[in-house]
Amino acid sequence: MIRVLIAEDVRILREALVTLLGYEEDLEVVAALETGDAIVPAALAHRPDVAVLDIDLPALDGLTAAAELHDRLPDCRVLILTALGRPGNLRRGVEAHVSGFMLKDARPQELVAAIRDVAAGRRIVDQQLAYAALRLPDSPLTDREADVLRLTGAGAAPRDIARDLHLSYGTVRNYLASAVTKLNARTRQDAIRIATEAGWL
Repeated sequence: MIRVLIAEDVRILREALVTLLGYEEDLEVVAALETGDAIVPAALAHRPDVAVLDIDLPALDGLTAAAELHDRLPDCRVLILTALGRPGNLRRGVEAHVSGFMLKDARPQELVAAIRDVAAGRRIVDQQLAYAALRLPDSPLTDREADVLRLTGAGAAPRDIARDLHLSYGTVRNYLASAVTKLNARTRQDAIRIATEAGWL
């Protein structure tokens, strides 16, 4: 029996997944969650073989939860099931040690087969997404530019970033301006969006 944990914040989809997997004799849903921060505690309590996670979850995104799950319960394999088919998310998924990456427009039986494959130790990746990720260029940002952009995206003010990174306020502003220019962005928020979607943050 393959024990499955599901994390999906849209209730109708979460319940549909539970029902779908319930029809399979070799699959058992041991937890169905709506927030990302509940994933690791539930996994430690129920010891699933496979965690099927959405990326865009309240409280904690699915990729961050996947990385924590790998550290705390490495025997649990993660299959990302998302509508966010961005190459950058695939890169983040690889860094988080996920075993599979599927889009939500997959057919139900493809998902069932993917869960079985992931449980057996195989890797599953949507082909179009994999190709797009291979074509994605390397980040043009320096490590410091990425750090400053990431902290800005998390809501930190330039003065706070300067203090935390032991930089001058002017240096932080220069890093932000440089990042905006390199990414051909209109604003800082646009630069954060571009870099995040590309998996550079």
